[in-house]
Amino acid sequence: MEFSESLKKNKDFTVVYRKGISKANRQLVMYIYHNNLDRNRIGISVSKKVGNSIVRHHVTRLIRESYRLNEEMFISGLDIVVVAREATASANFGEIQKSLLHLANLHRVTRK
Repeated sequence: MEFSESLKKNKDFTVVYRKGISKANRQLVMYIYHNNLDRNRIGISVSKKVGNSIVRHHVTRLIRESYRLNEEMFISGLDIVVVAREATASANFGEIQKSLLHLANLHRVTRK
């Protein structure tokens, strides 16, 4: 089981946004950037458009948990930024997990 950490610094997010590749579906946008480390770093961005702070924190926890449960499917050495779209406010855990895995497959960052 790999260990991943959070992206916290604004400059780390900026690098992923500028140099990374993005793919999107109805609920999420995922940016991937190869970080040349032996682990993944994940950042989650949920804007005020999604809802109030309670809704935003709930969405953040759902995204983080769906990544955690499927972490072993991801190849190592990635910086991943997941941006929640407005549709996530009404989504349940299963829908968010499905969206996350869909984007990972589009990016081809899952192990076969």
